[in-house]
Amino acid sequence: MAAAAKHPLPTDFRALDDCHQQIGQHLERLGALMDHLDREGVDDHARTEADTIERFFSTTSQRHHLDEETKVFPQLLGSTDVDLVATVRMLQQDHGWIEEDWLAIAPQLRAIAAGYNWYDPAELRHALQVFLELCREHIALEESLIYPEAKAQAEKLQRRRAALPPLVFKAGAPSSS
Repeated sequence: MAAAAKHPLPTDFRALDDCHQQIGQHLERLGALMDHLDREGVDDHARTEADTIERFFSTTSQRHHLDEETKVFPQLLGSTDVDLVATVRMLQQDHGWIEEDWLAIAPQLRAIAAGYNWYDPAELRHALQVFLELCREHIALEESLIYPEAKAQAEKLQRRRAALPPLVFKAGAPSSS
């Protein structure tokens, strides 16, 4: 605990970790929604859940992947660890597959949210199973390997920066302008 207070993680990592928790919760809700639809059909509960889940994965989750692609993965892709780089590349590919899967699921959830019954339950169940499995495996890999490595590299950089002497500008020194 003392080390955490002494060298707090950058806000970005806390936000990414929190988002993984939210994604996990919404994945659970997605599975529960499919079970509810099988039992009850499209009712008010299903409509509300479908709307909430669809909005989350169409906005927050997509922004989360963009944050990983721009703030976490680039530094790891520069590693000399070929296994780490291969894993990051695989996770980038996963982002594409997750997005492609979501593009097939989202219109069905929007239809349910609007009260329509035209979705194909067997097709939706299969699409959701693939989506849920891919997302859970993806998050597990990020949390077990990628995030710890990225956090370690960020903390190392933070320690190096803290050890540097402050820049001092002298009055009358030549300027580049």
